[in-house]
Amino acid sequence: MPVGGGGGGGGCERAGERRASERERESEREREREREREREREREREREREREEWTGREQPLTEQAGKTEAAALRR
Repeated sequence: MPVGGGGGGGGCERAGERRASERERESEREREREREREREREREREREREREEWTGREQPLTEQAGKTEAAALRR
């Protein structure tokens, strides 16, 4: 077989390899996008947990402040 690829057969094979390689790269990019979406969902869950914690802490403090204020007004 000649060094140049033998009448184009090698070129077709390489083109197929390039297409397969491109599909693999696209699959990897899609997996990375999915991982990023999952990280964002986890960050949002963490923010929601923090909001719930703060909301849970603020209510008793607000009630206590209201009682303190009411007691001060009674004086």
